[in-house]
Amino acid sequence: MKTPCLTIDLDKIEHNARAIVSLCGQHGIDVTGVTKVVCGNPEIAKAMLRGGVQSLADSRMINIHRLQAAGINTQYMLLRVPNLSEVNDVIASVDISLNSELQTLQALSAAAVQAGKIHEVIVMVDLGDLREGIWPSEVLAFVGETLKLLGIRIIGLGTNLACFAGVVPSEQNMNHLMELAQIVEQTFQLPLKIISGINSSGLELIAANKMPPGINHARIGEAILLGRETVHRNPWPGTHQDAFVLHAEVIEFNEKPSLPLGERSQDAFGNIPSFKNHGLLKRVLLNAGREDIDINGIAPIDKNIKIIGASSGYLALDVSQVETPIHLGDVLGFDLSYSALLAAMTSEYVYKELLFAEKSDEYARDS
Repeated sequence: MKTPCLTIDLDKIEHNARAIVSLCGQHGIDVTGVTKVVCGNPEIAKAMLRGGVQSLADSRMINIHRLQAAGINTQYMLLRVPNLSEVNDVIASVDISLNSELQTLQALSAAAVQAGKIHEVIVMVDLGDLREGIWPSEVLAFVGETLKLLGIRIIGLGTNLACFAGVVPSEQNMNHLMELAQIVEQTFQLPLKIISGINSSGLELIAANKMPPGINHARIGEAILLGRETVHRNPWPGTHQDAFVLHAEVIEFNEKPSLPLGERSQDAFGNIPSFKNHGLLKRVLLNAGREDIDINGIAPIDKNIKIIGASSGYLALDVSQVETPIHLGDVLGFDLSYSALLAAMTSEYVYKELLFAEKSDEYARDS
């Protein structure tokens, strides 16, 4: 194994997708698999689709192009509000986009008319998390103006929670979204087929049978990929949390003091790290550092290993309490948080190894 390496178990991702899709399906909720944290990796996307997700979503057009170039034939959703500079690409490549800016919709309209297409949009409403979305009081005026645009079809309302400010999905804010949808439908005689209320943070609400009827769409990434809900980051029942494992190699093994020697200043990143006196420690250096990973988001699989710190190219560990002897060249494994997975997937210095790759052409586009 070349290291540092991220192993990716596609069977576990497929299993997780099936578990989440089953739960949501019991409550009338369709699931779109979100591939943004894995950079639109085609094999991971195929595993999601085999697990039953209805469509794929990503926040970056380059990732959507990667999926399409791999021949994956499904519906695509642009998860981030489109850039004005990419509207032609959005119309050409994406089935549905999330929108909260009238000027952007006007540009999408012009591009759609020129291309002879009808582009579907979900109007995003901000219910308090303060990320994308128009304020609830603006919904009717916004929809009214959007309905004047040629080449644009409003198919739903959506909201995003628990990503920016950590606002938790609740019966109250989900009912608010449903009330807004009903007002839009009644005011404009406009049937809305998608009410997209939740991401992985909404699973507890669903499982507790507290999700209001009518919320029928979820955008799920982390719960499928890492097997966790995202309110408390607890493992989700019936899913795997180790579909992704980071591996790094021991490149130095020494016994050293736990306290630095000499006058100290800032480290390479402008911080002054703190140390406690634990006497002599058995310390190892691994061939992964802040340039490769988010060290605050990794946890050694061996719970007796303690992370001391990291520079750009090294990860320092205390292995004094490890029962199995460690040697130069050994490879150690780490669980990852969402932020650590994002860093590892986007780093060109971290190798990616698929543990199982289904070679099915089920989702390949017709040539």
